[in-house]
Amino acid sequence: MPFTEVAPNVFRVTDTCNAYVVRDGDAAVLIDFGDGAVIGELAALGVKRVEWVLFTHHHREQLQGWHEYAPAGAKVAGPEAERALFERPADFRKAKVTLGDAFTVHGASYVRPPVRPIKLDRGFAAMDTFAWRGREFWCVDTRGNSPGGMSYLLKTPAGWLGFSGDVMVAGAKMHTWFDTEWDYGFAAGLYALHNAAALVARFEPALLLPSHGPEVKTPAAELARYGDKLRAVVPLMLRGWEQPTFAAADQDRVSTPTDVPHVWRVTPHLFKFKGPNFWPNFTILIADSGRGLVVDCGLFDPAFLDAALTGMRDRLGLKGIDAVFVTHAHGDHFLEAEHVRTRWGAKLWTMAGVEGPCGHPERYDFPAAIQSYGPSIQRGITGVKFDRLVAPGTGFDWEGYHFAVDWMPGQTKFACCLHAQIDGQRVAFTGDNIFGSPADPAQGGNECVVARNHAILEEGYLHAAEYLHTIAPDLIVGGHSWVIDRPAPLIARYRDKMLALREALRGLSTDPDYRYGFDPFWVRADPYRVIVRAGQSARVEILVRNFRDRPQKHRVELHTPPGLTATPAFLEGSVAAGQTAAFAVELAAAPGVAPGTHLVALDVTLDGHRHGELFDFVAIATAG
Repeated sequence: MPFTEVAPNVFRVTDTCNAYVVRDGDAAVLIDFGDGAVIGELAALGVKRVEWVLFTHHHREQLQGWHEYAPAGAKVAGPEAERALFERPADFRKAKVTLGDAFTVHGASYVRPPVRPIKLDRGFAAMDTFAWRGREFWCVDTRGNSPGGMSYLLKTPAGWLGFSGDVMVAGAKMHTWFDTEWDYGFAAGLYALHNAAALVARFEPALLLPSHGPEVKTPAAELARYGDKLRAVVPLMLRGWEQPTFAAADQDRVSTPTDVPHVWRVTPHLFKFKGPNFWPNFTILIADSGRGLVVDCGLFDPAFLDAALTGMRDRLGLKGIDAVFVTHAHGDHFLEAEHVRTRWGAKLWTMAGVEGPCGHPERYDFPAAIQSYGPSIQRGITGVKFDRLVAPGTGFDWEGYHFAVDWMPGQTKFACCLHAQIDGQRVAFTGDNIFGSPADPAQGGNECVVARNHAILEEGYLHAAEYLHTIAPDLIVGGHSWVIDRPAPLIARYRDKMLALREALRGLSTDPDYRYGFDPFWVRADPYRVIVRAGQSARVEILVRNFRDRPQKHRVELHTPPGLTATPAFLEGSVAAGQTAAFAVELAAAPGVAPGTHLVALDVTLDGHRHGELFDFVAIATAG
């Protein structure tokens, strides 16, 4: 791309991001680097040497051409808070994840480090300055889209120039939603991003120079409008129930104690656990025959479970457990399911389509995978195998009850609703899709909004809201001990809130379809973690999704580290409207490849727009 002069002696070159050249005579400082196209423009600018390259943040599209085009003799600087992401990128992609891994949402990484390490000569603290040839750059902590993102403010005769990274895109838009997700739906990244935008606005910059898109010529007004948008979206995406303040009171106002300690009766045949601030996943239906059907099973000590089941056998007529039905793919809903199969002889059931991440979580990059929980790590559980899969849209008969089983995504795409007439009421088992008090008009019902749950709204909470409205349950039995009586008002608010959230996301999106900035999986690898032996190869599929109502063209380049090669090295073609296409790739490991985890980046160009290395997968190299 040719350069554009955006201010006196300041130039922009665009490929996978905007790289800026600040020129002084025949010397320059670069701010961000992209794929390296900037190097090809330096001679035309009269620049003979680059003395420093300042990175605003660690995202791969800011720096992916570094190892091929790094200017000789240039020193490198970036935010100290992200030094490890630059210098030890493989540390942040693991073969076996845990809930507490750094920079993850319950084990799913929200950082996008480079394929190969980049050493920083200097790391900037939050309120550092950088002096170069009579110029003074203020180093301002503007984390939000990246956990240590930084802006560089340069005072000029015309006013402040703000090299702002991914704080904001022109039009008061957000670069990507999924990069702002630092936690399980508590908006820490959004709060940080809002505060970063407000701080930059206080400089009243003459010009804002973002990492993507054109320069912002009226920064104060756009940053203010952007801040308003962020303030508006936060309450829409936060949990729509009183968490963690009054939730224990709303959690269950229906059930009553039984003769078994800590086992409570929801209806004459339906039971659950209840205790002070006790949030397990367990419900059991005991038929007149004494046979039991459990819905979800996790987040308690197996000894506690055994004691309770023994009590139910002795005092409530439980004669055996036929099955544990799992509502969705998060590990905390079936942590103890294998124990019930082994100890009590139950079968494990779920809906077809839910079982993939349950049985092979390593194939996905999702939060809350079964193998990431402490009990699973201790017991060596890496997944579960189901005895029965029920087709969505069908159901099953059990002990005189007919259960309907339907795909009902919400918190995650890999989820279902199980419902039946039980003791004269339509009872819906909804997993983690809706919580709250129908009587409180301030509560919107949704659980956490986390894009990494594969949870775009049309295949998530909006679908769930429409579905629940259609089946009109009398009683909702949700995950984590929730029981919601007469839920219709809550379901209506739930739908309205999610519609409002979608409009807010559209207002922040740079693409006409918000899903391209929200969904971190519109290009992905299956499996996400590929094991490849030295001197051998392994197969992986690259899936490209088209959200549009027309065909879209794509080019996906696979960028591998030393020792690994991909064949083909790029995938080019078209995907039909509303479809997902899969492309086979052979990943080969050289005989001398370093053992351990390696990143393979997916450099995406969509309909002529180059996004750069937005996505990745993990190659796990082992000895031949």
